[in-house]
Amino acid sequence: MRRAFFFVIAAFVCATSLLISAPIVFGKDAVGVIVVDVQGDFTKWKNGSLAVNGTDEAFVDKVKKATEDLKKKGLLVFATQDWHPKDHISFCTNHEGKKPFEAIQVDGRTQVLWPAHCVQDSENAKCLLDNSLFVAVVRKGQDKKFDSYSGFQDDGGKTTDMDAILKKRGVKELIVYGIATDYCVKATAIDAAKAGYKVTVIEGLCRGVAPESTAKALQEMKEKGITIKQDL
Repeated sequence: MRRAFFFVIAAFVCATSLLISAPIVFGKDAVGVIVVDVQGDFTKWKNGSLAVNGTDEAFVDKVKKATEDLKKKGLLVFATQDWHPKDHISFCTNHEGKKPFEAIQVDGRTQVLWPAHCVQDSENAKCLLDNSLFVAVVRKGQDKKFDSYSGFQDDGGKTTDMDAILKKRGVKELIVYGIATDYCVKATAIDAAKAGYKVTVIEGLCRGVAPESTAKALQEMKEKGITIKQDL
């Protein structure tokens, strides 16, 4: 009797362990995480050329820990990475007499000018999280003629590999966070929703360029059916 009881307990513990270590999924659909542009040039910690307020080392550590925890729970983690050529159209240094944050017209569209940032192969273009956390890192902004806030496509409509990568792994639901709330996080989340994913943005794991544009971005995402949560 004791022997039979021992085997029942052992089987239960084994089954429980399997459940704990298994990926968190709904049916056959995996849950994915997109960490948006957590790169040196966007952080105060690394004295980035386009550093966003509130992006000190403590913020990056918070994002790192949250991402590690999600990976341990079995979620599939992806990242986006701004990866611009030196002659990118968004750099104010490539437009004589222009200053950062001015807007110009290019082929009928408005282009905001930024300080040169996330230049390919530069130190501050590197992701500040360990790349081993990610199933894939999707680079964006590589075409010098177009900006690319979204991890899914650039301003010219050219798509990245993000959607194909997610679909290949059966992802139907996404958790999105990173830098900056009012630009790349917003664009990535909205394009994900347009592509049919159920999207949740974690506000507490994001930082925005300006309070007004951040509030507007959060409202716009809500109107697109995106869930906004303060924390995980």
